[in-house]
Amino acid sequence: MSAIKTLLQQLEQGDKKALARCITIVENELDGYEEILTSLRYNDIPVIGVTGPPGAGKSTLINAVIKSLTGDGKNVGVIAIDPTSPFNYGSLLGDRLRMAEHFTNEKVFIRSLATRGSLGGLSVKAIEIVDVMRAFAFDYIIVETVGVGQSEVEIVGLADTTVLVMVPESGDDVQAIKSGVMEIADIFVVNKSDRDGANTFIKNIVQLVHSKPLNDWSIPVIKAVATKHEGVAELIENIKKHRSVGFNSKRSYLLTEKAYRLIQNGRMKDVSKLNIKAEIEKQLTDTDFNLYRFVKSFTKPQW
Repeated sequence: MSAIKTLLQQLEQGDKKALARCITIVENELDGYEEILTSLRYNDIPVIGVTGPPGAGKSTLINAVIKSLTGDGKNVGVIAIDPTSPFNYGSLLGDRLRMAEHFTNEKVFIRSLATRGSLGGLSVKAIEIVDVMRAFAFDYIIVETVGVGQSEVEIVGLADTTVLVMVPESGDDVQAIKSGVMEIADIFVVNKSDRDGANTFIKNIVQLVHSKPLNDWSIPVIKAVATKHEGVAELIENIKKHRSVGFNSKRSYLLTEKAYRLIQNGRMKDVSKLNIKAEIEKQLTDTDFNLYRFVKSFTKPQW
């Protein structure tokens, strides 16, 4: 039996070291990563996407959700997407400090990923790594994305249920963002709802929700104070409800979005930002430098 097949067998048997190794191989495209991806046997695990603007308390809310789920004996996998610096392509991965209390919890597995330049809050590797985690015996997989605004709509192509976390201070921004991020939510959570203006803000969100076309799922708006664990039980209950109502109708869309992203990523494999930057720095000495001629030189004829 090959080393990869042994690793996959260990993964399916619930070995967390094998899970971590498989993720590392896939994320860095080491030898055997394609064999891992094409050999995966998925479990039917709900993937919960948590998104929202910076400062909304996403990590704190996830922390509270994890505590509640593991308290009920559930196994939870968490993928936390962190921004990548556009200058050195590194990532601080600092938000994970807020989940420190779960680091030694055997029922929790937390993995940080960098966006690697993706503007949509998702690493180009997030889809593949979520699928690796779906081969493990989790009850829930939670994906937290970077708060970057309307481009976060990419999460809808990955998650079965998308939770949008906002705060009362977002009130003036609702109209500005409703055509983007507001459109993707299956569940709204107004965190820090003990602050001034919370009730008015929640009322505005409810009006927006009711203005959307009717379907099988009535979008809930949940009041929460994550630091006090308020609203967490209601959020979990609505995640379960959405799982039973909305999953099948989204399945083909989810798979289409995932396939598109994977094909796109495959075609861009030989394009490196570092190489582009080095080439631009060489050509910038030419006073006749033209960005569009430069880009055309990177474009393959079959594209």
